Amino acid sequence: MASSRLPILIALAFSSLPFVLSHSNRVMWFQDFFPPNVCPINAKANTFYGIMFDAGSTGTRIHIYTFVQKSPENLPELEGEIFESVKPGLSAYADQPEKGAETVKKLLDMAIDAVPPHLWKKTPVVLKATAGLRLLSEEKAQALLSEVKEVFEESPFLVPEDSVGIMDGSHEGILAWITVNFLTGQLSGQNQQTVGTLDLGGASTQITFLPRFEETLKETPGDFLTSFEMFNSTYKLYTHSYLGFGLKAARLATLGALNMEVVDGQMFHSSCLPRQLEAEWHFGGVKYRYGGNKEGETGFKPCYLEVLKVVKGKLHQPDEIRGSSFYAFSYYYDRAADTNLIDYEQGGVLEVRDFERKAKEVCDNMERYNSASPFLCMDLTYITALLKEGFGFRDNTVLQVNQRKELQNPLLPLLFFKPFTCHEADTHKGRVDAIHKAFLIHKNVKGKYQEKKKQK
Repeated sequence: MASSRLPILIALAFSSLPFVLSHSNRVMWFQDFFPPNVCPINAKANTFYGIMFDAGSTGTRIHIYTFVQKSPENLPELEGEIFESVKPGLSAYADQPEKGAETVKKLLDMAIDAVPPHLWKKTPVVLKATAGLRLLSEEKAQALLSEVKEVFEESPFLVPEDSVGIMDGSHEGILAWITVNFLTGQLSGQNQQTVGTLDLGGASTQITFLPRFEETLKETPGDFLTSFEMFNSTYKLYTHSYLGFGLKAARLATLGALNMEVVDGQMFHSSCLPRQLEAEWHFGGVKYRYGGNKEGETGFKPCYLEVLKVVKGKLHQPDEIRGSSFYAFSYYYDRAADTNLIDYEQGGVLEVRDFERKAKEVCDNMERYNSASPFLCMDLTYITALLKEGFGFRDNTVLQVNQRKELQNPLLPLLFFKPFTCHEADTHKGRVDAIHKAFLIHKNVKGKYQEKKKQK
């Protein structure tokens, strides 16, 4: 199962940061898709809450945060989190928006149980959707969001004006890059050695890094570059989100089923699948029948040729990344952990060639992996082709592969909900000081941070 997509949380968290993108009107760049900052909390209160929904392509997740403020002068501590998720994602209800909103309502009922009634009206609730909804027509996506907004407004919680929306893919990449480099200390000091980020979701994939060479900037399409100011420094990032190149969208493309009107009973075949396999798969509200090539070739070589058609010549390849360091998340982590390339809890360091080696092992011995996902060969082969033929990484490019939660600062969500004193948040310096304070006391708070999972 893919990890919860942290950029949603970080995006909301960093809405308190003084980022300025290269917009002509110089407004805060996040104001187009984040709810305005709210300060619903009474500074004298001891405990308060915030509710975030992450509406991904494969599922919808709720995070109910509990904060404790021991005194008005100090930054509150994130005491705990209740997390739950449902499948499928909202996009599966493209033709039944009311049913999609009902899945959100069931999760929101958890918050009604978790948050004390006297704090309901002071507890903000927000939802941000990602690539799953970006794949839908605007009409269908907005119908889903409207139903969700109605669920929020019928709830007892505080609903900011722009509490429901779709996050732009490039913003996911930017916020993942900021998170990694901020929490690993790469944004402090004079000699900044930042790392790039790679994120592979179900419907889209993102690549983000800070170019070091002028040649990279000259050869990069203009809409792949984004400038912003942070902590008195200006950063010009290379970032792009490729919609339709997420792992599950790539499965459909490999099968020849992407953007295709599926006829009842139609079967899609691939040499990336076990020869005798016949099965059904639901994605984006559509049922697909698929299976292996019963008489044709199977294995890594024919599979790679199939997958190559999905990525070859479709992605921009900046030369600079071949010698750069990158962190990789989501399905990169999941498939590496599934096949013991890395430790499930700790993550690990891999070279691009390690994904290819494991893809060959799995694809040429599918009968040995019959208890795993039937798509394991296809997924590993796609990751290999995406990294090598899509982005243009070398075989020996080093990737730090981690779960997102390993880099999640538990104080970041608190910055969105602004449970520090309101007068502190009213100034540019106050926001920056609060962020630095959060970073410095992160280790102390992390020990008190509890992730709680409510049982159904």
